[in-house]
Amino acid sequence: MTYSADRLWEEVVYVSYYLHWSVASVLDLEHPARARVIEEIGRINTQLSQE
Repeated sequence: MTYSADRLWEEVVYVSYYLHWSVASVLDLEHPARARVIEEIGRINTQLSQE
């Protein structure tokens, strides 16, 4: 699967914003790991917004 550059940047910015990771650290993640991190951040945000 190939991601567009825009989609990749969206993911990098999302993870960097919430976890304060560097761009390089996020880009070092394999896609499945990055997708899992994004999923977990979303789950946490949903849970917090419901409290």
